[in-house]
Amino acid sequence: MANIKEIVAQIKMDYPNPDCELVFKNSYELIVAVILSAQCTDKRVNLVTKELFKAYPTVQDLANADILAVEEIIKPCGFFRNKAKNIIAMARDVVLKHNGEIPSKKDDLKSLAGVGEKTANVVLATAFGVPAIAVDTHVFRVSNRLGLANARTVEKTQEQLEKNLNKSDWARMHFSLVLHGRYVCKAINPKCEDCHLSKNCKFYLQNHKNDAKNA
Repeated sequence: MANIKEIVAQIKMDYPNPDCELVFKNSYELIVAVILSAQCTDKRVNLVTKELFKAYPTVQDLANADILAVEEIIKPCGFFRNKAKNIIAMARDVVLKHNGEIPSKKDDLKSLAGVGEKTANVVLATAFGVPAIAVDTHVFRVSNRLGLANARTVEKTQEQLEKNLNKSDWARMHFSLVLHGRYVCKAINPKCEDCHLSKNCKFYLQNHKNDAKNA
């Protein structure tokens, strides 16, 4: 069983001020950026949204947008046709059903086009300060490698993280695990030698038994 308290304490030391790396000014820009970030890097999304929000500065503007024009702007993000359809439909729902304001309740967020559990949780935690932990590819990989969770699905991983972590730490741990997965605990060639979590890491201990014994 992983020493969760030690792992969390070390993560807090390593990432004292973790934050979302998407660039946004408000909840409208955030939700669009998170939808576009699916299977795309935050760096690329930030380049695209700079142009997108210049063309469509408000949710009302996006709701009235021409889909072909939006597709052209967001093409570098990949899956641009589906993403364009979703962000425009999302904007229309926000205008028609929520008076042009991005909703702050999970069920309302998840009723919007292109918004699933992960996106809703990112928006809740980042825009509204609601305790939530979103499980993306980084959080899934890192939490299961460390032993913060032991699950084969995103859903079970989120369930276990919510059980194993203090609710007040959910948002902070999400951002920290994303950063750790992005820069240290990579999917291929993780930088175990640079990781302060190795001594408590299930993945490291299983794959570097001799190194662990000599440490």
